[in-house]
Amino acid sequence: MAEENSPGKSDRKVALVTGASRGIGRAIAIELARVNYEVMINYAANREAADEACAAVRAASVNEGVRVATCRANVADASARENLLQQTREQFGRLDLLVNNAGIAPDKRVDLLDATVDSFDHVIDVNLRGPYFLTQAVARWMIEQRSSGEIDDYRPAIVNITSVSAYAASPERGDYCVSKAGLSMMTKLYAARLAKEGINVYEIRPGVISTDMTAGVKAKYDRLIEGDLTPIKRWGTPEDVGRAVAAVATGMFAFSTGEVINVDGGFHLRRL
Repeated sequence: MAEENSPGKSDRKVALVTGASRGIGRAIAIELARVNYEVMINYAANREAADEACAAVRAASVNEGVRVATCRANVADASARENLLQQTREQFGRLDLLVNNAGIAPDKRVDLLDATVDSFDHVIDVNLRGPYFLTQAVARWMIEQRSSGEIDDYRPAIVNITSVSAYAASPERGDYCVSKAGLSMMTKLYAARLAKEGINVYEIRPGVISTDMTAGVKAKYDRLIEGDLTPIKRWGTPEDVGRAVAAVATGMFAFSTGEVINVDGGFHLRRL
């Protein structure tokens, strides 16, 4: 755990971004700092990358003295999730936004008929079970904060980062597709349950985004994008996703919940 300022309740809005040391998560954290959020950066293993992300968030902040902290936690582990929220409470004293971004791809792309239980369980644990129960715990805390009345104009939100794999079938990585489809349904479930509590829930659905996770299939997607994969003929960037999260965080979709926001270059469009 690393932080720069003294703990205590923040006067600014606070976001917890899981899997924020690299790629999409890091870009989300940076964009949130640009719209006046303080940020808890969660990471699973790479402390150096988390510290670099922390410095980048501070540099991007619109305010001097912004508080940014890091906490190592595997969201698939119940005790780690509990510690993550405890550290967030201690460092910031509040939470306005949860971004469930942490996710993994299967170690190997294999035919669906050769898929293994171990791979399936590992991907589901990180990509779905962890966010499902982290959201449950965060929702309880958010309800507690609303009930206390200690924060003026408190309008919390939860964002789930899914993928076009929530509906586009890739038989060589079925476990990943199932995990993202489950996360998409989780968005609807929590949106329906939490609306009466004043908590809006959103799904942001990225398409082909240039990250470490997609580096190994770059040549494949270069060809597809040059062809007819998407109307917007370029790779998406982590910053594209980060800006979508920032729009939610600033209340631009206050009369929406359970909404799917596609950041996919138009991949979702059915065309003739």
